[in-house]
This record gives sequence, structure tokens and C-alpha cells, in this order.
Amino acid sequence: MIARLLPGRGDYADLPRSWRRDILAGITVGVVALPLALAFGISSGVGAAAGLITAVVAGLVAAVFGGSNVQVSGPTGAMAVVLAPIVVAHGLGSVALVTVLAGLLVLAAGVTGLGRAVTFIPWPVIEGFTLGIASIIFLQQVPAAFGATGTAGERTLTTAWHVVSHVDWSHAARTLGVVAFVALLMTALPRLHRGVPASLAAVVAATVLVVALGLPVATIGELPSQLPAPVLPHADVGALRDLVGAALAIAALAAIESLLSARVAATMSPTGPYDPDRELVGQGLASVASGLFGGMPATGAIARTAVNVRSGARTRVSAIVHSVVLLGVVYLATGPVSAIPLAALAGVLMVTSFRMISASTIRKILCSTRSDALTFILTAAVTVCFDLIDAVEIGIVVAAFFALRSVARRSSVVREDLPGAAEPGDDEIALLRLDGAMFFGVADRISTAIVDADHPHTSVVIIRMSQLGMLDATGANTLAQICSELESRGITVIIKGVREEHSALLENVGVFESLRHERHLVDTLDEAVEHARTHVSSRPH
Repeated sequence: MIARLLPGRGDYADLPRSWRRDILAGITVGVVALPLALAFGISSGVGAAAGLITAVVAGLVAAVFGGSNVQVSGPTGAMAVVLAPIVVAHGLGSVALVTVLAGLLVLAAGVTGLGRAVTFIPWPVIEGFTLGIASIIFLQQVPAAFGATGTAGERTLTTAWHVVSHVDWSHAARTLGVVAFVALLMTALPRLHRGVPASLAAVVAATVLVVALGLPVATIGELPSQLPAPVLPHADVGALRDLVGAALAIAALAAIESLLSARVAATMSPTGPYDPDRELVGQGLASVASGLFGGMPATGAIARTAVNVRSGARTRVSAIVHSVVLLGVVYLATGPVSAIPLAALAGVLMVTSFRMISASTIRKILCSTRSDALTFILTAAVTVCFDLIDAVEIGIVVAAFFALRSVARRSSVVREDLPGAAEPGDDEIALLRLDGAMFFGVADRISTAIVDADHPHTSVVIIRMSQLGMLDATGANTLAQICSELESRGITVIIKGVREEHSALLENVGVFESLRHERHLVDTLDEAVEHARTHVSSRPH
């Protein structure tokens, strides 16, 4: 079990064939990740240096120990939104401790196998989340694309609308020109030669063009020059008690965002499936390491992961190179990188966001069922307008509601004719077949159907359970009450064909106790009918 969660030689099986693409993809992602790491650090309130530390340290640890071959980890917009109020409430000194605590919680979730829970998230929720994240990635780039500055603390959609509605076209024309140039190169270069790293080439070309023409557009600017030494965060009982709730919220976000990102990446890349439990272990270790170096909590970053996949990455070497590139930038290349226009990076992410969206997938979901289409649209809308965690929770609840409603509609009680030739007294025998499921959502309806007022002379009820697929405690308890009620009215109940997986539950809630005799629990229909007829013939008429 533990060995499965640790790195192995199999992680790099494709490296001899893909190392060139992995290195180029890692460089590309490193360039794209740099301004994002700095920006997310600032927006979360912990500072640009903390964002860069997180991208370097957490990105490296998650790449080595994570469960996905192409996942790129680091600071994200969703994490910045969650972390900002924690910094305000508990101070900047709390960040290291809450980061380590959250990392330990995510690590524990991976070791205990909770990562598999993401497999219960329905397909429309996953695709709705992907569409919502792609929309957020695009909207996040609107300020840089229009040469404006977003308002701190505002939601992405609100900020984008404010920027567009108050645009200064004399300045925006230049930055939009850079965005268009990058988008054109990223679209055209792969058609000319698939081996060209389009996003990296586009960023380099746009930077050279801006410098050559002397265009006054915003650039990355000054960068921190070194990383700090690791330090254990100070912790006392009072601080731990105050930060447990915050750590739980961060851990939940880190786990969900990382697992969904890895799952989306697995559908985008032909690198095989990912291991959700190992992914949580890797993300937990990444956050712990980030906290020790003074960084912020890390998660799998779908934007950088998408850039990584689209740039040709096949092994985790690309994510390792991404961290090495960022580390090299800190010590060696702050000058050239500081000249990269933010609009060029906005163009890269805008094109990437469109590539994340599959028109055929959206069409399939919208043309499937109304419930799935509604779940998909609702998940995407809540992701954009509110919060990632809220979107996943609401999407799952809505999907579960529709699933239960569908199961309930298929559940029924069918009154059947007795097999064989009719005999005197057969009109006093009710043969009822339970179909589908008997659970809390349908138990009352089945109860009404079994206790049938249209057949007042019934003296024996045979309940066939061999076709019952799903049974929960509510359904079993309802069945026990039905049996007790019928027996109290002098109606004999015979249960036929109890499935092995249901027998323990039925016995525990008292269904078998409610029967008049142990012989009233039978295995075959012929036996049940024969026994019912003996009861009818023995009754005084």
C-alpha cells in the first residue's frame, strides 16, 4: 500500500522518448507560471516572494511525489481567494502554520485512501468545472489584455466587466495588439511545424517585438533575488486551535482542486491514468514543504497543467523543469524575464483556456438528458460566479438529486397474477413484486401500493423481492412496518426471494420478526403460492 504511494522508476518510463518535449514544455510552463505565482502571492496577501517560493518548492515536491505525470502545482487563484481572509483574520505570521497543517491533512487523506472519492463526481460536474475554470482563466487575463489593473478582492467576472466597461482604448489598443499577436502565433505555428513550442515562441517573439518597438506596456518587473532557508513555523495550542478550521477549508480546496485538475489532465493527455491517493500524498508534502520555506498552500493548477500538456509534456520531468526554471529565474535571469509583457502571458492563457473547452463534449452533454445538462450548466455558472468548492458541492448535490429521482421513478410495486391454473380462493392472494429500489425516496409510495384498499378481501400477501436491486435502512424499516400492519389486520405475509446482500439488513430492522412463522420466508415462487393457498383453504368461509 505505502509503496504504491511513493515514487518509482515507472514514473519515467517514457523519458527516453519524450525528454526533449518534456524539457521544452517545462520551460514554457515555467515562463507562464512566473507572473501567475507572483500575482497570486500578492492577491492572497502573503507577497510576491511567497508565491514564487510556492511555485518552486511545492511545484518540485508535487512533481516528484504526485500521482499525475503531467500535473503542474503551485499557487492558484482559488487558493488565493480562500487564503486572503485568513491572512486578514489571523495575520501574516499564521500562513506558514496553516499551510503546514493543511498539507498534513491532505497527506493523511491520501494515505487513508480518500483520494478515490473523486471518482464519485459525475461527468457533467467534471466538465462543468472544466468549462468554469477555463472561463475564469480567460476572465483573469482581461485586465492584463486591456492594460488595466484589477481591483483586489473583487470576483473575476466583476473585475473583467469593470475593466471592459471603463477601458482606455488609447492604451488598450497596444496590449490587445500583443495579445492578438501571441494568439496568432500560437494558432499558426503548430500548423507549420508540430515540434515548435508555440507558447514559448510566441512569448519570446512578443517580448522582442515590444522591446524593439519600445511599446509602453506593463511587464513582469522586478523579481526577488533569493529563496529563504526553511524554518519550522511557530506553533502553540492557542494558534493551532484557532487555525484548525482554516486549515480544514484549505485542505478541502487543495484536495478537490488538485484531484479535479489531475482528472481533467488525464483526459487531455495520453499519459495514462493518475493515482488520486498518491496525488493527495504529493500535494500534502508539497504544501508542508512550501510552508517550511515561507510559501503558501499549493494545489494542482489546471491552467499551468493545460499549458504543460499542450506543450507536449509526457512525464513529470516537465513539471520538475518548470520549478528549476523558476529557481533559475530567481538567481540568474531576472533581467530578461522582467521585460516579458504581461499582455503576452495573458494571450497564452487566453488561447489555453479555449483549448481546454471541447465543443463536442459540451454538445454531447447538452443533448443527453435535461438533468445532466442542467447539472453541467449550473456547475459551470457557480464556478465562474461564486467559488470552486461551492460549484463542486452544488453540482454533486444536484446530480445526486436527479439520480435519486430517476431511481425512484423506476421503483414500483407490480401486482401479478398467480402462476398456473386458477384455483378457488386465489382472489384472496395478492402477489406483489418489488422492482428497482426501496429507499428513503420511494418507501412511502411503495407502502401505499402494498396496503391496497382496492382489494379488501386479501388474506395472504406474497412479496417478491428477487427483483429488488437497492435497499436501504429506511426501505427495510418501511417493509417491517408494512408486514406488522398487515399481520395485525389478520393478513398473512410471505416474503419470497430475499437477495443475500439484503438479508442482514432485513433481519436487523425486524422484517423477519414481523412474519407470523419462519416458513413464511421462502426461496421459490411455487413454494410461496402453494403455502399461501394452504392458508386460504384453511380459513373459515
